[in-house]
Amino acid sequence: MTITHASFVTVPVTDQDAALRFWTGTLGFEVTADFPMPPARWLQVAPKGAQTVLTLSGPGMGGFTPGSARGIMFVTGDVDADCVRLRSAGVEVEGPEEQPWGRMAQFADPDGNRFMLLTEKEGF
Repeated sequence: MTITHASFVTVPVTDQDAALRFWTGTLGFEVTADFPMPPARWLQVAPKGAQTVLTLSGPGMGGFTPGSARGIMFVTGDVDADCVRLRSAGVEVEGPEEQPWGRMAQFADPDGNRFMLLTEKEGF
């Protein structure tokens, strides 16, 4: 096998403009693609320098249900500081909590898609 990384992860949303504001304004992600693709548009965001991007899939694209994304984990250098920033932006955050593999928290986007933040333990 010669697979090197995942290209994109689909995050189904009800309103691509609102999702874009959340991902760029609240989380600080960058737009990596934004062009028409009826019935909505092809819209991708990612943390600066990331290989894998999030595709914010609008209504009617691919049959995805907004709010159904789960299990997507973002690695961060400081989960505690990120939780403070998210809460100050009005995002409900669970945690952080200590786990054997690091400190972890959870949050949801405006559509109810659930994500995790993780500061990994050194050497894990």
